[in-house]
Amino acid sequence: MHEGPLATVLGLKGVPREAEEIAVARDLALARLTGGRLHLAHLSTGGAVEEVRRAKASGVRVTAEVAPHNLLLSDAAVAERPYDTNARTDPPLRTKHDAEALLEGLRDGTINCVASDHSPRRWIDKACEFDQALPGISGLETAFGLLMRLVHARALGLAELIAALTCRPAGAWGLPYGSLSPGAAADVVVLDPDQAWVVDPERFLSKGKNSPLGGQTLRGTVLLTIADGNIVYRNGL
Repeated sequence: MHEGPLATVLGLKGVPREAEEIAVARDLALARLTGGRLHLAHLSTGGAVEEVRRAKASGVRVTAEVAPHNLLLSDAAVAERPYDTNARTDPPLRTKHDAEALLEGLRDGTINCVASDHSPRRWIDKACEFDQALPGISGLETAFGLLMRLVHARALGLAELIAALTCRPAGAWGLPYGSLSPGAAADVVVLDPDQAWVVDPERFLSKGKNSPLGGQTLRGTVLLTIADGNIVYRNGL
């Protein structure tokens, strides 16, 4: 739970932004000292984004990612359903201000890519007191639909979103993926950016049903997935 007014109201122990930002600053300092390469997973605070932005400007070899839920959700999700343990993540969901800073970091290239941070849990690992529940969201199947909220709100272009999920992560690691050019691996996803659907965690293909999005309507879905030339997922086609 993010350390803030809502954590106080709910009587939950909060995790301050500084817990992340101090660790990010330390690791960036070590990368600067050694000349090594650093990747920072699932940033969650505006301060962490600014640390990475300054480090990149000074030549530090750093890449970073953000998870869909940290871009689109806030700590308010914990209170929408009383003590919803499905909204317990690591790092925690923070404020709308942090989410806006993360989005700006994604737009300007400070954050290289979006990663699902898919963390399926057994029901028993969430059916307990909030601070005892294992953190994580089963987020792979809702990632695209949730991220499409940014596109439909005109906060991010569709091409920008697709790049953040494909060629930008591939480029960060120097991998020959995320391209439809002749000779490239036949890894293709067919999307419907407007199809609306209601999230029902019980229908997830994942064994992890832990999602705070149950009952919400998302616009945007995957219709077909081709991996190395083979159809591995089909939805209505």
